[in-house]
Amino acid sequence: MDQGNTAFILICAALVLLMTPGLAFFYGGLVKAKSVISMMMLSFGALGLIGVLWVLYGYAIAFPSTAEGTIQAPWTIDWNELGLASLLEAGDGAYPPLAFVAFQATFAILTVALVSGAIADRAKFGSWMIFALLWATIVYFPVASWVFNFGLAEDGSFAYGGWITMGLQEWFGAGAIDFAGGTAVHINAGAAALALALVLGKRLGFQKGVHVPHNPPFVLLGAGLLWFGWFGFNAGSELAADGVAALAFVNTIAAPAAALLAWLVVEKFKDGKPTSVGAASGAVAGLVAITPACASVTPFWAIVLGLIAGAVCALAIELKYKWGFDDSLDVVGIHLVGGLIGTLFIGFFATDVGLFMGGGATQLLVQAIAAFAVMIYSFVLAYVIGFAIEKTIGFRVKNEDEVAGIDTVVHGEEGYVLEGARA
Repeated sequence: MDQGNTAFILICAALVLLMTPGLAFFYGGLVKAKSVISMMMLSFGALGLIGVLWVLYGYAIAFPSTAEGTIQAPWTIDWNELGLASLLEAGDGAYPPLAFVAFQATFAILTVALVSGAIADRAKFGSWMIFALLWATIVYFPVASWVFNFGLAEDGSFAYGGWITMGLQEWFGAGAIDFAGGTAVHINAGAAALALALVLGKRLGFQKGVHVPHNPPFVLLGAGLLWFGWFGFNAGSELAADGVAALAFVNTIAAPAAALLAWLVVEKFKDGKPTSVGAASGAVAGLVAITPACASVTPFWAIVLGLIAGAVCALAIELKYKWGFDDSLDVVGIHLVGGLIGTLFIGFFATDVGLFMGGGATQLLVQAIAAFAVMIYSFVLAYVIGFAIEKTIGFRVKNEDEVAGIDTVVHGEEGYVLEGARA
């Protein structure tokens, strides 16, 4: 067993877990002051719920143990064996499978939390938790299996895997490349966010300029924590401390840095002033875009990708005003659009296989199939789940509670209490 790789994976898992509290700060700063507790609790609620579900049955669904892909019953998993055995028994870089279980758990938690940004200021906490349970079970866990699941033969070669990777490889001669979750995480969450935004409808008084971030320093803090954790997200997906992880690490610096600058330039020309929220959003857009491509493009092309993602996402967030859907915190404009850009960019500029890098059109084709399959699957099922919840127990709070701010109504707390104010 390689203790260095084991430590690397566990540290990266901790970094990715930190992204969920970081997301809570990022989202919390973007809403109004009287909804900040509610917004942040949607992320922390997902952390608690999905952390438990992953151990109970999520891992079993996402990573079937047989070549036929049969889902293993949770009670048949020998957790002690997973902790003591080596995933690659014959490999020099072997690590305990339980380290991989922990790493993938943090992906599941973050993905569900990302969706919550589309329903800020107007969602019931209990209804959100029910949605998170059902969506994770029916959508995220299976999609994670499509993208991340793989099995190894004794010689270290791939023996089986999800249809997005190994299935497309068999059908088209090239599998989709998604190193760290452009499809399974960002397109998946962005599509679900769009569905929920449509189910819950617009916030009261929804129009451009009405709902402004109450705490930009929170937004910057959250973006910083997200960027810090993203090194674990991308480099850690190599599952080894090697040169590929180093490439992913450098690209996780280059792409968001370029996207930050591009967003600010677009914002300057569009609105007249570059903002701190724009800088934070641009960095996140670049991080989203580089996620699937971080190990398959050079740092130069990572910068190009970041510039494209920052500029396009800065424009894409305006679509909600033109098309009339209230994606409160721009999950669609940043994560869905950014995820699509990063996933398709691989088909053009991935080293050796991209259309403009010596490969043919096949890689672009399979990237598009993977991206749009996940998007459609997630959107349809998220809409059905959200609609069913809305029509039964209700998903949206009362109008008067939304106007007053839902922190006290839903959680009995206030984000900011001045000394003596209650007295």
